[in-house]
Amino acid sequence: MKKMFSTLAFGVLALSSPISSMAGTLDIGEETHLIFMREEEKLARDVYLTLNGIYPDSNTFWNIGDGSEQTHTDTVRDMLATYGIEDPNPDANNLPDSIGVFTGADYGWYFTEKFSLLVSWGSQSLLDAWYVGAFIEELDMIDIIGCPKVIVETDPIIDAGECGMDYTDETRLKTMYSHLVAGSEDHLRAYVQNIENIIGEGNYVAQVLPQEQVDAILGR
Repeated sequence: MKKMFSTLAFGVLALSSPISSMAGTLDIGEETHLIFMREEEKLARDVYLTLNGIYPDSNTFWNIGDGSEQTHTDTVRDMLATYGIEDPNPDANNLPDSIGVFTGADYGWYFTEKFSLLVSWGSQSLLDAWYVGAFIEELDMIDIIGCPKVIVETDPIIDAGECGMDYTDETRLKTMYSHLVAGSEDHLRAYVQNIENIIGEGNYVAQVLPQEQVDAILGR
C-alpha cells in the first residue's frame, strides 16, 4: 500500500513545497524516487560523455550518452513537470557546464561522489570504461525497479519496498520506468559486447545484478 503524506506530520511541507502542490496522486515514495531518477539518468549521461572525451574513438559512449541517456533524463524531467514536482537539476542541459554537477537537495552529494568515482575508475583503461558502463546499467535497473539503497538508508520515512517501479500503481510511471529498464538492457548488451571483445565471449561476470538475470538479458 502506498504511504501517503500525513497531514499532521507534513502539513508545513505541504504548504511550502512546490513538489506537493500539484502531484496529488503521488505519495512521498513515488515523488522521492522520481526526483532521484532524474539525477541518476543524468549521472549515466555525464559519465558516458566524460568517458567519450577520454576515449574519443569509442562511438558507444557518445551514442548512448548523447542520445539515449539524454533522452532518459529529459523524459524523467518531463514526468516531474507532469506531476508539478520541482526539478532537482534545472540546469542539466547547460552543456558542458552541467557535466558532473548535481544539485538535488537530498541526493546531489551522492551523485557528485559517484560521478567522481566512476570517472576515476573508467579513466584507467578502455576496458575499465566498458565495465563502468555495464556497472551503471546494472545498478540503474535495480534502482528503477526497486527502492534505491541510498534512499532507504538516508530517508527516515521511506522503507525498503516503498518506492520504485514495482511499488507504484501510477500507470504513467510504470510505463516510463519500463522503457528506462528496456533501455538499460540494450545498453548493457552493448557494453558487454565491447568487454567480451577483449576478455572473450561468455566471460562477463555480473557486477550488481544476479548472474542469471544478466545472462537472460544477454540471451544466454
